[in-house]
Amino acid sequence: MKFNNEIYNTHEINNFKELISATVERFPNNIAYKFKKNFGKSNECVIEKTYKQIEKEIKCFSTALLNLGLENKKVAIIGNNRYEWCVSYLAVTTGNMIIVPLDKALPEKEIENLVEISGAEVVIFENKYSSVFEKIRQAENKKLEIFINMDYEKEKNGVLAFQELVNQGERLIEEGNDDYNKIDIDNDKLSVLLFTSGTTSQPKGVMLSQKNICSNVTATSKLAKMYPDDVLLSFLPLHHTFECTITFLYGFYCGVTVAFCDGLKYIAKNLVEYKVSVIVAVPLVLEAMYKKIENGIEKSGKTKLVKIMGKISNFLYKYLHIDIRRKLFKSVIDQLGGRVRILYFGAAAMNKTVIDGYNTFGIATIQGYGLTETSPLLAAESDKQKRPGSVGRNPYNVQLKIIDEDGNEIGLAKGSDEVQMNTQEENKIGEIVAKGPNVMLGYYNNENETNKVLKDGWFYTGDLGYFDKDGFLYITGRKKEVIVLKNGENVYPSDIEFLVNRLSYVQESILFPRENSKKELALGIKIVYDDEQIKEKFGEKSSEEYEKLVWEDIKEINKTLPVFKRIKELILTTEPLEKTTTQKIKRFKEFEKILKNNA
Repeated sequence: MKFNNEIYNTHEINNFKELISATVERFPNNIAYKFKKNFGKSNECVIEKTYKQIEKEIKCFSTALLNLGLENKKVAIIGNNRYEWCVSYLAVTTGNMIIVPLDKALPEKEIENLVEISGAEVVIFENKYSSVFEKIRQAENKKLEIFINMDYEKEKNGVLAFQELVNQGERLIEEGNDDYNKIDIDNDKLSVLLFTSGTTSQPKGVMLSQKNICSNVTATSKLAKMYPDDVLLSFLPLHHTFECTITFLYGFYCGVTVAFCDGLKYIAKNLVEYKVSVIVAVPLVLEAMYKKIENGIEKSGKTKLVKIMGKISNFLYKYLHIDIRRKLFKSVIDQLGGRVRILYFGAAAMNKTVIDGYNTFGIATIQGYGLTETSPLLAAESDKQKRPGSVGRNPYNVQLKIIDEDGNEIGLAKGSDEVQMNTQEENKIGEIVAKGPNVMLGYYNNENETNKVLKDGWFYTGDLGYFDKDGFLYITGRKKEVIVLKNGENVYPSDIEFLVNRLSYVQESILFPRENSKKELALGIKIVYDDEQIKEKFGEKSSEEYEKLVWEDIKEINKTLPVFKRIKELILTTEPLEKTTTQKIKRFKEFEKILKNNA
């Protein structure tokens, strides 16, 4: 089976210095970043920074850090998505230091713990975290010695100021300091230390090189195109590899403008005011946006009209190559700012109905799949090759294979462009295993865990999936999440959750196992419902009445499932499920809560 996983002919980069120089050479005066200063105050204003300006500030800040003797040191960073975060990341890594991005949503004790585990000697932070790091300073942490505040303009009580260091670096360069330019990047050396979000276990430090990450940026450029006039809205946490690689680094590679979101509740407003054309998000956000669009259409009484218009426009597009979708649905596009053309999503699967809905409006969708340990991309749809429900195919420089429980190969997707598969094994589920220049160096100070997942150059993802006959990859769940019933049958929660989540009033759901009176494992579903939507469907009812009505919908779903997959228990709530900062459900935390609260 042959396919093209190099749609575009693009330039290769091997490290972040190459990334910066190549982009500045091509797009020196393009706006790299837009952000608000003094947000919410009377003197609020929008600041714009060009690629030429950011290159200068990266060099200045890095020169100041090198002047402090920080080459080869670990530098932790924590804060909201902001310009100083991006400058710091590139200044640290191109100055031959190791960046340690920390999750901004972590509790205080975990921040302290990860700073200690990482061995960071420097931390760059924003005002919000001043008290955390003041405690660490008072405790006289032997490793952590230098504190840099992104919001300070001048040094205060021993805490250095970001802008003051940039200014110092500029003066040093004017005086002839050439330390930054003398740095020779080792592409294969540890450069980024990321701690996993830990949906099923304790966080582990993932060691990535600049080559790991840049190989992924190059691979992405061959599959999907972003243009220099595109505007991206950055709202997923920058410490996470999906946002960091796709919005920040791939956006930089393409010379786009990144606008920093004012906060999750301002997404709709920011889409309009920044004229955003590309959105990088998790399905939860995109599905919520789509539900609002659907509800608006329904309230206007145009649901039937929109369906008819959609069928006509899709027919014209598919069979006659006449695309009138964006003109036909201009009012919908305008709700999203008027320019949104493509949605990149990952971290979880998205409802196929939602994908088809966006496509009907003339908004393209591209799904990717990967892990922190793989920088992150392992498979993705492309601008020209899509299959809703799948996560696409492997990039040109990544090999994927599916193995069964005994380690036998079911299917192999070569990095070149070839899929080898026993046709009898199509759609057979197994563990996804990967090899490529994007695979991590290992887990920091954790040889045992490294050896569990890295074997003979292959990374064992712990995810389950299968190839279809054309080599598209489908994810069925985490190896650890599979519910094994006592009759030996395997149940993949995401399959059933997909069906439940299609109900209009369901915000999210989680399938859980529980022993019944016969000591057999039975399946239950915990549903988080939207109060307005459930009232709209069933009217004003008591919680007991809602439960009965929802059960009727669950019974209809059960009719489509094999007996062993049928739902036998229902929990209704309006309380959101516990999640990581990238909106992945912490399944086992939820299982514990369910067992504790409903024992």
